[in-house]
Amino acid sequence: MRLRNVFIAIMLTLIAFSSSGQLEHEVTGYVWPTDPLVLEKLEEWQDLKFGLLMHWGAYSQWGIVESWSICPEDYGWCERKKGSNPQDYNTYKKEYENLKLTFNPIGFEPERWAEAAQKAGMKYVVFTTKHHDGFSMFDSKYTDYKVTDPACPFHTNPKSNITKEIFDAFRAKGLWAGAYFSKPDWHSPHYWDPYFPPLDRNVNYDPELYPEKWEKFVEFTHNQIMELMTDYGKVDILWLDGGWVSKKSTEQVKASYANRTEGAESGFLKNRTVNQDIRMDELAAKAREKQPGLIVVDRAVEGPNQNYLTPENTVPKEMLPYPWESCIIAGGGWSWVPNPNFMSPRRAIHMLVDIVAKGGNLLYNIAPGPDGKWPEGAYTLLNAMGEWIDVNGEAIYGTRAIAPYKSGNICFTTKKDSETVYAIYLPEASQEKLPSTVEVKGIKAAKGAKISLLGASGSLKWEPVEDGLKIHVPAKLQQNLPCKEAWAFRISDTE
Repeated sequence: MRLRNVFIAIMLTLIAFSSSGQLEHEVTGYVWPTDPLVLEKLEEWQDLKFGLLMHWGAYSQWGIVESWSICPEDYGWCERKKGSNPQDYNTYKKEYENLKLTFNPIGFEPERWAEAAQKAGMKYVVFTTKHHDGFSMFDSKYTDYKVTDPACPFHTNPKSNITKEIFDAFRAKGLWAGAYFSKPDWHSPHYWDPYFPPLDRNVNYDPELYPEKWEKFVEFTHNQIMELMTDYGKVDILWLDGGWVSKKSTEQVKASYANRTEGAESGFLKNRTVNQDIRMDELAAKAREKQPGLIVVDRAVEGPNQNYLTPENTVPKEMLPYPWESCIIAGGGWSWVPNPNFMSPRRAIHMLVDIVAKGGNLLYNIAPGPDGKWPEGAYTLLNAMGEWIDVNGEAIYGTRAIAPYKSGNICFTTKKDSETVYAIYLPEASQEKLPSTVEVKGIKAAKGAKISLLGASGSLKWEPVEDGLKIHVPAKLQQNLPCKEAWAFRISDTE
C-alpha cells in the first residue's frame, strides 16, 4: 500500500499552547543534541511512549502540594493551610521541615508499583529524588535533610534508601530509570542563606555579590547529582526541575527588574530573574561520563541540555517536530492528597492516543501516600490501561506522528521506516461499539491494501472515498470487539 498525506508538511515551529500557570514550566525552544549516544537514546525513548512520574516526600503526610507552601510567593499553590500557625511563616516552615521527624512509610511497596506499571504498559519511571524543599529521598552524604537520616524514623527500615529501592524494582521489570532532581534547594544554607530572608523561589542573595556562597551551592548540586549517577545503577534520564536556576544574561536580569517594578506599582510583585549559573554543560558532561548516552532534561531552559520538552499538565494542540512528553496528573495532585479521584480509563486512554499521535510521550503522575502505598484507584486505572495496551500496543510503541495526526475522532500513528499506518477510533462518551462503517479521512490506500482491526482475526472490507477510505465493520465484530474505550485499525500495503 502507498499512503499519501493530505496535509503536506509537518509543523516545523513551536506550537503555542496553554501552560499550567507556573512560569518556569512554559515550553521554550528546542536545540537538538549533538552527542551520537544521546541521539540514539532519544530515538529509543521516543519509542517508549508511556512512563510513570512519582512525586513523594515528607510533605505527603500533610496531603499538600509538594514544597511550594514554604515559598514566599502569593500564588494559589503556595498557600499555607497546615501546621499550628500557618499565618506565621517562620513557624510554618519549621513545622514543615520537622515532617522529617515523623516520616515513616512502612507500607512502601515498590515491587507492587513496578508490577502495576509494567502491566499498564509503562516503559520508564521518573522519581522525585529531591524536590524544591531539599528533602532527599536517597542516601546523600551531603545533607542530613534526607530519608536515611537517623532523625527520620524510616531510616531503620531495610528499604530506607527509597530511590535505590524504586530504581531496582522498576529496572527488574524492564523499565528505564529516571531521576527527577530539583536544582533549587530551599533547605540548603547555600541557596537560602539563613542571614537573608527568602523573597521568592530564587536564591535569596545575589550570586554575583557572594560568589563564594554560590560556588558552595554549585558544588553541593553537582555532588548530589553525581551520587545519583554513581551509586544507583543504570540511570537513563536526569530530569531536572526548577528552570529558574540557570545562567541569565545581564539583559534578562534588567528586564525582570523592570517588570518587577511595574508589578509593584499595580500591587503585585512578580518573581525575579536572577543569574544562577550552575554550569550545566559541565554537569551534563560529568554525568555522562558515568552514564553514557544519558538523556538530560533541563526543563524550560532553552539549549543543548533540554534533550526533550515537558509541557506540564497540558497537551499541545498540534504535532511537534522534536522530542517531548506531557506530564499529566492521573488523579488528585502532583503529590498525594486524601481521597484522590483518578481519570476514567476512557479519558486516560484517549489522552495517551492523542499524545502519541502528536509525536509525544505521556508521563503519568501517581503520588504515593504517607504510608508508602498507592491509592487503590491507581491500580484500577492502570489495570484498565494495560488491558487496552495488550491489544493495541502495536499502534502505540515504536510509532511516530504522521500528518494529519487526527481527522475527526480518528488519530493516526505510523511505524518507523514503514508504510503501515494505524487509524485509532476514539468513541464518544456513551459509545460502546464501532459503527457498521468507519470513514477515515486524510489518508489514501492503494488498490489491494489490507485493513484489519487489532485484536481481531481476519481482514476487513474497505473502499476508497474522496480524501480517504471507508471501512466496513461486520455485525459479528461489532458485538464482539477485542477491547473497550478505543479501537485501532491497521492499514498495511501487504495482502
